[in-house]
Amino acid sequence: MKWRLPSSIAFPVLALVLFGYFFAASAPSPAFVVLQHEWHFSESLLTIAFGVYAIALLLSLLIAGSLSDFIGRRPVIFVALIIQAIAMVMFLLADNIISLIEARIVQGVATGIASGALAAAVVEAAPEHQKRFGAMISSVSPLAGLAVGAFISGLALKEIVHPIDWVFGALAFLFSVGAVVMIFTPESVTKRAGALASMVPHIFIPIVARTEFLRGTPVLITTWAMGGLYLALVPSMIIDIYGIENGIINGLAITTLAGVGAIAPSLLKKFEPAKAAIIGMCAVITGVLLILISLASRSLALFFLATAVSGIGFGGAFSAIIQALAPIVQKHERAELFAAIFIVSYIALSVPAMLAGYLVKSLGLLCTLQGYLMILLITGTIGIYLQRKSLQKLP
Repeated sequence: MKWRLPSSIAFPVLALVLFGYFFAASAPSPAFVVLQHEWHFSESLLTIAFGVYAIALLLSLLIAGSLSDFIGRRPVIFVALIIQAIAMVMFLLADNIISLIEARIVQGVATGIASGALAAAVVEAAPEHQKRFGAMISSVSPLAGLAVGAFISGLALKEIVHPIDWVFGALAFLFSVGAVVMIFTPESVTKRAGALASMVPHIFIPIVARTEFLRGTPVLITTWAMGGLYLALVPSMIIDIYGIENGIINGLAITTLAGVGAIAPSLLKKFEPAKAAIIGMCAVITGVLLILISLASRSLALFFLATAVSGIGFGGAFSAIIQALAPIVQKHERAELFAAIFIVSYIALSVPAMLAGYLVKSLGLLCTLQGYLMILLITGTIGIYLQRKSLQKLP
């Protein structure tokens, strides 16, 4: 029998790998606007470069999202890490928008394969009496990764010669090391029949979790559509609306949203998940209203305050939904549940942002942003209503 990492080490290692995937997801965002000026491609191509990542991720989630429930977490994560390392090398070699889009597609495939398996593995590696804590870490790691990835990438653009080489070279190395480490990570799932059938594209939510999942869907849509706004349109907004062209500021906007989001679950952990989700949605609505005011007043300071308030809602509400769902399903259903959660989340992350990017040309950036934010107000309000219904059913 091969030597395996003890569970006390495997838990933080798996959380770091999940963190790394989302670090890599946001790292290109500050660079996109800079590369747009260097390579002279359109706003619509910039949005496509963002959107193809999410589409590739969604397709791979539909096909391989539950595969680890059948063949084990370790082999699925190992393959995903190898593909992710290849994607990072493709970023290193990219010299035009087409090669950049190709790299984003491969990255999306890698992240889609890994997402459900990794999130489930983190919960399962947590101590037996702390599964809700494991679920919280599964929700915090992606947000922390988004925050740090955007900030480091933005800082590198400002301070380092050949920043893309440094950022993606380091990521290619780290994901390769992660693949080696996965060989020694303990397996938490017993292999069973049905792997090929599970790869037929589908979404399945365990019966025990369906009611809570449906109630939580508007929360997932609102939080991740907010994330899509920041990853796809906010860098352009900072340049065109606030008149600031600075990679650090671009990265800092995403970092503030996701960084505060990563801290928020620990601030709300004393509340029941439904109540934490309500508080989070109220924070998102408040943040959206403040962003609308900042757009009207052209106040960058108010925008960052709004971003911090929205971040509380982003992280707090998303984590609350994860903590409500993850502990109530069986181990062999968990990757499939997380796949369904990430499918909804990434549709919300990608589709509204891609549509908004398409509308910018005809409506203008400001009008598009205002319409986007108004829709977030509506979905956030629906989320509060449904979570209140869930809260009323608690003893």
